[in-house]
Amino acid sequence: MQDVDYIICGDYVLPMDEGLTVIKDGAIAVSGTDILEVGTSKEILKKYTSEAIIMGEGKAVFPGLINTHTHAAMVYFRGIADDIPLTDWLKNHIWPAENRWLSPEFISDAVELACLEMLKGGVTTYNDMYFYEDAAGKSTKRMGMRAVLGSGILDFPSKSASTTDEYFVNAESFIKNWKGDELITPCIAPHALYTCGPESLKRARHVADKYDIPIHIHLSETRWEVNEIKNRFMMAPVEYLDSIGFLDERVLAAHCVWMTDGEIKILSQRRIGVSHCIESNLKLASGIAPVVKMLNAGVKVTFGTDGAASNNDLNILSEMSTAAKVHKALSNNPTVLDAKTILLMATRWSAEVLGLGDKIGSIEKGKMADIVTINLKKPHLTPIYNVYSHIVYAAMASDVETVMVNGKVVVNEGRLCNADEEEILIKASGWQKKIKA
Repeated sequence: MQDVDYIICGDYVLPMDEGLTVIKDGAIAVSGTDILEVGTSKEILKKYTSEAIIMGEGKAVFPGLINTHTHAAMVYFRGIADDIPLTDWLKNHIWPAENRWLSPEFISDAVELACLEMLKGGVTTYNDMYFYEDAAGKSTKRMGMRAVLGSGILDFPSKSASTTDEYFVNAESFIKNWKGDELITPCIAPHALYTCGPESLKRARHVADKYDIPIHIHLSETRWEVNEIKNRFMMAPVEYLDSIGFLDERVLAAHCVWMTDGEIKILSQRRIGVSHCIESNLKLASGIAPVVKMLNAGVKVTFGTDGAASNNDLNILSEMSTAAKVHKALSNNPTVLDAKTILLMATRWSAEVLGLGDKIGSIEKGKMADIVTINLKKPHLTPIYNVYSHIVYAAMASDVETVMVNGKVVVNEGRLCNADEEEILIKASGWQKKIKA
């Protein structure tokens, strides 16, 4: 028998492989950072032994969830300005708060809180767009989480840079520092078409090609944005990006609420990944993305929370449930966005659109061990007939018991392993008092 670091068992193991298999009474052998084998408990326990066996009675096991669009450090602005339109929210509340408070120290502390929230909700990887991402990377690594961190680009001054050139200098420095890290993937993140002109967008595209990294951008979030781009360039936003050579499989576009059929066709042809942020879009009344149309056209749609200042949480399980139900109602068709598709969008497809599909997103031999277990012995998860249905329509973040990232247990029995939860909350309260004052 081969000795391994962990054996993780479950009444149900969902590898999220091509066949969307359900392994009843399943187990996973983990050695170092990698998954060695997946199978039934009988098969795995016959071949492997471990001092660390995570028992599986009453548990469901699936790949770590992936949040494909957020601004993690904005957890410190959670609830600072609610129930107002996006442009007012940004210009009169968020941007002034950022200009007052953003610093490496702020980002470092806030990202710890964001990672704590996401990890305890079964999210093992997040895709970020913000500033001082070097500080974000250090905090994320301390917490043991995986992230794609996008260094923000704007065409106007902010706390982090006074010129467009400075944003790019900062971005390239960040990329060089983190390229090749086992947990942190650097990314470049031009904010949006209305905040970045054509030269900045082309320059961001060049940086992505030069360093072989992803691009993260907001796209067609509001009607105002779409009308603004049409007035400036006489084209719809996706058509405009395509005309300047910006679009290819490196690009992850967040929101994509106001899409024409022609734009959806371009997204499919260029293999653009989309992050659907339904709860933020609903709360800001930005609209609802045509997800069913995009999926039918072959676009890979995934789930993002957006920042906690506009959501107001970082709960991917909640996004999954909300999206499944809203799109059924919009389509007048209860069969769209079925539970299996929803979990696929939150795991394997998310990894693929971030360029990490060969490493994470499913529980398969040779992939990195990013794994979540939930406790099914709960009133709201009893009785059980369909485990996919339970995860999507009934599970809560509080049901998450064990979270493994890169072969290391970072949440055990619902408690964070790598840092003091109470200390993180105390720091957050200290910042809240300063910001409120």
